[in-house]
Amino acid sequence: MQQPQVTIVVVPRERFSYTQQSLESIYEQTQYPFKLVYVDGNSPAKIRRYLEKMAQEKNFQLIRTDYYLSPNHARNIGLNYVDTKYVVFFDNDVIVTPGWLEALVNCAEETDAAVVGPLMCEKLPLHQRIHFAGGESHIVTDIYGKRHIREKMYRQGQQVPEVYDQLQRTETELTEFHLMLVRREIFDRVGKFDEGFFNTKEHLDFCMLVSQAGGKIYFEPTSIATYVPGKFLEWTDMHFFMLRWSDDWTLKSLNYMKEKWNLAEDGYFKNKYKKLGWRRKNTIVKPISKRLSNLFGLDYQSLKERLFSWEKVLNRYLCDRYARKHLQPSKNQVLTQIALSSTPERPKDLASLKH
Repeated sequence: MQQPQVTIVVVPRERFSYTQQSLESIYEQTQYPFKLVYVDGNSPAKIRRYLEKMAQEKNFQLIRTDYYLSPNHARNIGLNYVDTKYVVFFDNDVIVTPGWLEALVNCAEETDAAVVGPLMCEKLPLHQRIHFAGGESHIVTDIYGKRHIREKMYRQGQQVPEVYDQLQRTETELTEFHLMLVRREIFDRVGKFDEGFFNTKEHLDFCMLVSQAGGKIYFEPTSIATYVPGKFLEWTDMHFFMLRWSDDWTLKSLNYMKEKWNLAEDGYFKNKYKKLGWRRKNTIVKPISKRLSNLFGLDYQSLKERLFSWEKVLNRYLCDRYARKHLQPSKNQVLTQIALSSTPERPKDLASLKH
């Protein structure tokens, strides 16, 4: 049999309740040979048992931590187990279409691209609404010498059937980590993922580093996938979602972006500050507020704002507790591997997998 050129590294995005649908889509829709490494960051017991069962059935590498993971931390854990020419970083809420992987590899082989991104769609129904079709990520300097980030996502919100004939493979500046193929050797030039980014803008940072190192980034529309955010969360998703999109992690990431790339605190960043917590407000606070206002005849708007202010206090507490338990170098965090004979050996130095 042909030896796989690709390792798919699946990592948690913002919830665990779509794990089964996403993982099964990989095996149902992927004919191109691949290895798979699954990084499980403290999923609930039901999901943990499912992943352990699937790892044995499908013979993939399963790595589990007993604490929640930031995205770049999870990707770095998975990257330690990659020994193939290409690696695909794959969020655990993504559904793919037939031929998706072969299209990405063909693009990389034919263009010598370091990074290739698909036509990424969002929400249900699947593969209909465009989230991302390439984009821009670069820095401009104004007449006063101040540096500003320029970020743009192409075709966002457009319908696939209406514009697909207009899309073509093209070199671009940006793709996202929902699903991204990367040539493994580029990490020799740019290093591993920067864990100073906790939850946002890590894709901008990585793509700009790749471009600086002379790597090419391509958009490949014949590879189509959709990420499916949860309209309503299961209770077992709440804690991770609140941490993943916390004010603390967002502010740390934005401030780190400014410092690393020497950027001015301009309208781009001020707009991000104003929107702190919007995902938690839309996904957690609004549904709870609607239910309570309907049950007890309360004013929805005032209840929503009051609950959001309370949620912010809880959010700070959860972040502080997480930092004390899991971001201190003295803490002994547990990483578990299900060893399978056909996959790479466990790295000898597990210190590199911990904060």
